[in-house]
Amino acid sequence: MTGQSHADDISAIASLSDPLRRSLFEFVSHSATPVGRDEAAEALGVPRGTVAFHLDRLAQSGLLETEYQRRTGRTGPGAGRPAKLYRRVADEIVVSVPARHYALAAELLISAIERSDRAGEPARESLNRVSVEHGRALGINSGSLEAVLQSTGYEPQDDGDGGLLLHNCPFHELAKKHTESICAANLALLTGVADGAGEREREVQFAPRDGYCCVRIARNTE
Repeated sequence: MTGQSHADDISAIASLSDPLRRSLFEFVSHSATPVGRDEAAEALGVPRGTVAFHLDRLAQSGLLETEYQRRTGRTGPGAGRPAKLYRRVADEIVVSVPARHYALAAELLISAIERSDRAGEPARESLNRVSVEHGRALGINSGSLEAVLQSTGYEPQDDGDGGLLLHNCPFHELAKKHTESICAANLALLTGVADGAGEREREVQFAPRDGYCCVRIARNTE
């Protein structure tokens, strides 16, 4: 997952629907060195101005990154302006509808394995501890339980009683195959988020329900 929002990632992928833009992206991606506008225009047989426009749009979408170099090897006065060059971004952009966050699940699972090896505790205990700690960090950084639920793809919906139903499971495929482990980690993660965000009016509950995440956020009645 990148630093962009899910909507930004969808927009970035959608920008490749233009055939010329997709060809430019593939040309830049297959190059071992950063690509200049003149080089791309010559390779694709397209006017330089058109190429410049589409390369910049790809950069704005987060698919390419830019840098400036003097390719003549000359420096100082009279060396000319540096050329704007493009290369594919190192980070991946993965889009799923509805949103899934399998990279987060992988991070939790690998961290749990490493913790289990270090501490000699059962892997599932390590997974729950790691999930709570990670969730708490998310809650502290965000300051809001709902903000984390939105950004992580849970699609929270008002349940009409002061709580929230989570319409989407970000770990759907994993949860289908490894229900007990993933749902326990999911509960621990959101418990940590609520704690880190200072949530007091609502509580995190394990409440499986068809069509929703196994966790719900209920109004605290105590």
